[in-house]
Amino acid sequence: MKNRKILYIGNKLSKHGYSITMMETLGDLLSNTGYTVSYASSKKNIVLRFLDMIFTLTYYSRTIDYVIIDTYSTLNFWYAFFVSQLCRLFKLKYITILHGGNLTNRIIKNPKYCDLIFNNAHRNVAPSGYLFNAFKENYFKGLVSIPNTIEIEKYDFYLREMQVPKLLWVRSFSPIYNPKMAIQVLAQLQKEYPTAELTMVGPDVNDYRKECELLAGKLTVKVNFTGKLSKAEWISLSNKHNVFINTSNFDNMPVSIIEAMALGLPVISTNVGGIPFLISDQKEGILVEENNCIEMNLAIKNLFLNQDLTTILITNARKKVELYDWQIIKLQWLEMLM
Repeated sequence: MKNRKILYIGNKLSKHGYSITMMETLGDLLSNTGYTVSYASSKKNIVLRFLDMIFTLTYYSRTIDYVIIDTYSTLNFWYAFFVSQLCRLFKLKYITILHGGNLTNRIIKNPKYCDLIFNNAHRNVAPSGYLFNAFKENYFKGLVSIPNTIEIEKYDFYLREMQVPKLLWVRSFSPIYNPKMAIQVLAQLQKEYPTAELTMVGPDVNDYRKECELLAGKLTVKVNFTGKLSKAEWISLSNKHNVFINTSNFDNMPVSIIEAMALGLPVISTNVGGIPFLISDQKEGILVEENNCIEMNLAIKNLFLNQDLTTILITNARKKVELYDWQIIKLQWLEMLM
């Protein structure tokens, strides 16, 4: 295989306390497979980060084979637009990776800009069936489905003791992930299980964690806020928990849920965005209505009342995410980057 050179454009901000993104995970996996991968950007300031992306792309424009662009639905959509158009100017092949469950609204809101980005891409990679279907319906070219990936051998699967609910929540503290719902669920759950626990892992976004801490105080529940942890740290912490909850209002194909499924944690999630393409309700997890604390509370209690169901869910979930192992998924990337 020719030593392909890749420039990966996105938010590489873990050193500033943010969550590790797919950019860092996939970039390392591609590097270990034999590609030369450069990155932009790790600048914390959004303006400096954008300028660094433009400068780095210009600097490498004569030496790289592909540009990979993490493409989101909110403010970061615009760096994807400008970088993609600069790639066109330099006649570079670029690949978008579609992130964020709200990209469907971006297609409606900015159809012309979306057309310029996606219909001129070498490939548009949809990690979830949700976004694959949405982009297919809008007739975007070069669409391929490649799931988010993990290295399955790093995730030990085992059955957990199901006596008292010990909930684990892993995301950034941001309104789109609705962390307050997790705290409200704990408050309801403790009426029947007074010793139920909740651990919330993830970096703070715009001081939103403070609002969550205030809510926990108001509801008189004790929540273990760990802050941002490394992958190894939260996986180790997961051994002390027996239910993984996801409370998002928008979502695509969260790696944290894939990891929970690999670890044998039964998953209960809001039924939003790409989640039902990852989890079949009552088969690999339990899906509940968005922002419905009562429904999530009942789903949690059902796991403890029906442990045969719990065993079926986690067994099916592990089998499913084994298909997302890098040793399988990398074949799709190798073919696309030939």
